[in-house]
Amino acid sequence: VAMETVSLEHQIQSVQRHIAFLKKEQKELLHDLHLEILRLQKHCSELTHDLEMKELEARQQDVLDRELEEKCRAMEAQLQEKEKDNLELRKELQHKETLVAALRSSLRSKERRFLEELKRRSHRVTILDTELQKQTEAAAYLS
Repeated sequence: VAMETVSLEHQIQSVQRHIAFLKKEQKELLHDLHLEILRLQKHCSELTHDLEMKELEARQQDVLDRELEEKCRAMEAQLQEKEKDNLELRKELQHKETLVAALRSSLRSKERRFLEELKRRSHRVTILDTELQKQTEAAAYLS
């Protein structure tokens, strides 16, 4: 009986040492798990922050893209308006060039008529001058 009691005491002590060892191991494991949870929470927070920053950048980029698209549409509309204006100006220029050509032609025609008239009058003046000279000589002779 005494032997059994000693054996039981040894077994109890052994079980208590095992329980103490398991408690110590469990405590260390829980501590390590808490550290891992904290590390994972920190990593999760960093990833969440990174994701929020990327989403913010994406939203900002979307806003910039929309603004650029609006500016492009406005510039395209202005370009179309300018092209329309240019077309109208080209038509007007072509019309004015036609008028200028017609006026030049008319001016050349009038200039030819003026020169012909000038030549005719010059010839007439020469004839009258010759006649005047003859009459002057005749008057001088008669005087």
